[in-house]
Amino acid sequence: MLLFVATQVSAQKYFTKTGVTDFKASVAAFEPVEATSKSTTVILNTETGQMASLLFVKSFRFKVALMEEHFNENYMESDKFPKATFSGTLKDFDLSNVSETVKEFPLVGKITVRGVEKEVTTVLNVKKVADKLICEGSFNLNPSDFNIKIPSIVRKKISEQIQVILNYELVKK
Repeated sequence: MLLFVATQVSAQKYFTKTGVTDFKASVAAFEPVEATSKSTTVILNTETGQMASLLFVKSFRFKVALMEEHFNENYMESDKFPKATFSGTLKDFDLSNVSETVKEFPLVGKITVRGVEKEVTTVLNVKKVADKLICEGSFNLNPSDFNIKIPSIVRKKISEQIQVILNYELVKK
């Protein structure tokens, strides 16, 4: 009976350890400020719509190594604040209504960056392809909301709003 219950619980969750999270903080006429992490861990409880994710800040990769160094040391202080987390809910999520056609679900939750928690509301596009759930979406954050100080010398080169882009392929756990 315990094996049956464990199977039922595991059938209700989808996850990935290789989710792609990008951010863009570029300003026109300056060098692009953008990075990609290909190791975001995400879990979705398909019965409740609850979603959680964990991203190690140092997993972001930039095209310019010096930019990556400044990002980790000066802005994110990734030795002191090594991870960013999200915990929230896909509203009205019903796995039986998810197909190969994209369906939009409101995503509401809290993101924690540098030890500061902030409410996030966005829309997540979800579709089912074979045995995977493909989840895509984006939202904007302000560095100042997380006590990230941008020095005046580079302030005009970095956008005041950071676009965070999510692209996750979740498999049944």
